[in-house]
Amino acid sequence: MSQAQPPVTHSAGWITQTYISFAVALSSLAIGIAYLPGDPWKRAFLAVSALYAVTSSISLAKTVRDQHESSRVVARVDEARFERLLAEHDPFKAPA
Repeated sequence: MSQAQPPVTHSAGWITQTYISFAVALSSLAIGIAYLPGDPWKRAFLAVSALYAVTSSISLAKTVRDQHESSRVVARVDEARFERLLAEHDPFKAPA
């Protein structure tokens, strides 16, 4: 039977780089919108749209992660049930 996979852990450097990258991208977007020529209401609309896109992408990433983790838990429970059935099965026992 297959072995359980250890949980994936990220290094502190990777986590720091991810946070810094997100902060740089978000701040450069904000600066770009702030210095965009045009009416203030157009810049405000772009800013709200950008914030909506960011929050939606975070929610999407969390949902995909949660679905993946739940399918892994279900698969592990099913595998444990199958292992228990195999352990309890006696091929030489007559059916009742």
